Amino acid sequence: MNRAFLPLLALVLAFTALPAVRAQDATPTPAASAAPDPIKDIRIVLHTDKGEVEAIVFASKAPLTTANFLNLAQQHFYDGLKFHRVITGFMSQGGDPAGNGSGGPGYQFNDEPNGDRKFDKPGVVAMANKGTNTNGSQFFITHDSVPDLNDGGRAGHYTIFGQVTKGQALISNMGQNDHIKAIDILDSTVPLFTAQSEQIEKWNTEIKASKKP
Repeated sequence: MNRAFLPLLALVLAFTALPAVRAQDATPTPAASAAPDPIKDIRIVLHTDKGEVEAIVFASKAPLTTANFLNLAQQHFYDGLKFHRVITGFMSQGGDPAGNGSGGPGYQFNDEPNGDRKFDKPGVVAMANKGTNTNGSQFFITHDSVPDLNDGGRAGHYTIFGQVTKGQALISNMGQNDHIKAIDILDSTVPLFTAQSEQIEKWNTEIKASKKP
């Protein structure tokens, strides 16, 4: 046999003797987890006895408050409730199942800081409550700017979570005991509700408990 061929033959035999690398032996590269969808503000339509009011709610700035409002709206909680308190030139307040300012959904939740959101125009949508961190289902919509709510005192306790975009004249001319017929949600609530899922689950448990005889 040709002596020059022997080293080459040895190399081939050594290579073929190596164990094959199976696909399952390779360390898999973990798949990158998908980033959650960003939380965006959400458009709604408020149907009342007098007509329709369009608004946007600030899911990106007041997510807890907005999740509460939209979760209740999605369950038709507000359907048929009246604006039980209307002060001409100031605001219209509704969302109370008792109809007299004393009711709520069966739970309370904390205020959210308003940051740069101000009561500086008509159509500001904000939570009504009985004091710090006592929010429930009641809300109000301003008829005009209310600078007094921006300065000290109770100002920080009325979380602003929306703005009327169409139909402000209807709100400003609303009569006491006019009703909310329904609330339509025009945009997806999935990113917001996913982020607030634990809190929403607790709220829904409280709502069910409050309905028991």
